[in-house]
Amino acid sequence: MADRHDDRLPEAKMDVTNLYREEIVTDRKVGTIRVLTPIKSDGSADPGRKVSYVGEAQLLTSVGTLPLSFEIEADNLTDAVAQYGPAAKKALEQAMRELEELRRQAASSLVIPRGGASGLGGGFGPGGLPGGLPGGGKIQLP
Repeated sequence: MADRHDDRLPEAKMDVTNLYREEIVTDRKVGTIRVLTPIKSDGSADPGRKVSYVGEAQLLTSVGTLPLSFEIEADNLTDAVAQYGPAAKKALEQAMRELEELRRQAASSLVIPRGGASGLGGGFGPGGLPGGLPGGGKIQLP
């Protein structure tokens, strides 16, 4: 018997016009560069598309490692290796900005408890608002 949820799952279909062969280059100390060489569906090189270089590193945080992945603008592997450091620094700075924004959002989020005083009806409840506030107008910070 087929699972009744099968019809709701998206179909995993690869794009035959956008295939790449992946090669991993590392110094086994600092990081990894993934060399993505465009290929045709028969596996032969596709010279009409540009080779992509993707750097990878890990940021150690108090809650574990945070993987970083970043594009390296380069025309060849030599350039990609030379540009790894500056690209990694830029990715790290971006990740730090995003983490700080997430912290700011978490710190400023308000949680209004559900429920509240019954019998308020449509009159003025706590805070002078029609109908009152859920939870008696109390605001809790996470």
